[in-house]
Amino acid sequence: METIVFSLLNGTIYGLLLFMLSSGLTLIFSMMGVLNFAHASFYMLGAYFAYTISGSTSYWIALFLAPVIVGVVGMGVERWGLRRVHANGHVAELLFTFGLAYMIDEIVKIVWGRTSVNYEVPELLDFPLFTLYGAQYPAYRIFILFVAIFMLAALWYLLKRTRAGLIIQAALTHPHMVGHLGHNVPQIFMLVFGAGCALAGLAGVIGGNYLITDPAMAVQMGPIVFVVVVVGGLGSLEGAFIAAMLIGLLQTSAISVNASLADIFGFLGLSPTSEVGEITIASMAPMLPFLLLVLMLIVRPTGLMGDREV
Repeated sequence: METIVFSLLNGTIYGLLLFMLSSGLTLIFSMMGVLNFAHASFYMLGAYFAYTISGSTSYWIALFLAPVIVGVVGMGVERWGLRRVHANGHVAELLFTFGLAYMIDEIVKIVWGRTSVNYEVPELLDFPLFTLYGAQYPAYRIFILFVAIFMLAALWYLLKRTRAGLIIQAALTHPHMVGHLGHNVPQIFMLVFGAGCALAGLAGVIGGNYLITDPAMAVQMGPIVFVVVVVGGLGSLEGAFIAAMLIGLLQTSAISVNASLADIFGFLGLSPTSEVGEITIASMAPMLPFLLLVLMLIVRPTGLMGDREV
């Protein structure tokens, strides 16, 4: 029971962090049809900006200011880079964002170094919130939970219940009509791209001290983000949330399982080879999201809640 409870808690926190990171990419794709390969690099920028700002001011100022700075950088990338490349098709956009990711990674290494930085949890939240089964549970993880839920509710309200959300959704399917009604569609695209990058930056601020802040963090999180987006359904915010929670719980639960494949095959009455039988479920945890991705593409290529046609 202790293992199950902690797996559910940690899986929920990790899943919400994945959703915070993938929601921005989902928003950008649903609006612009662009799969931004540099999205995890904006997540990394958010963590490093927060580390620098919190070092000179406080974490709470960094929590607000770092995502704003990342969003401004994202708007600049869309205005003076992606918008010019957009006329050459989706392949050019993918190549542009792919190169941008490498450029951001190198800039981070030049400015902050090649080793991890000491980005710490704020003192106000650096205490155990409660004790469960003799183990202390950090208050900061519950803070992540509340921030992620607030962000989900704010995004849903913005897109479903406000005039700005209606304009954004209309610009997705009928951009020329929205333009004829007097709205600046390129400016809307720029703001949406900046907002998506700001959400990635917010995930970096929250997750940088929860996980680790180093130049490899974008490479580590980038593939998982695309798994979440594809499994949930390209362009579906609800699907991204379900997929993020599913992957978070699946991966965290697998880490806590010490059983080997020999135990599982033995329970089924089979006898695997010694090399295969020695593989444990915990060691397979990193590959489980990609296995889920392969199965999803075979069974339901549009994802859990995706309905966008190519």
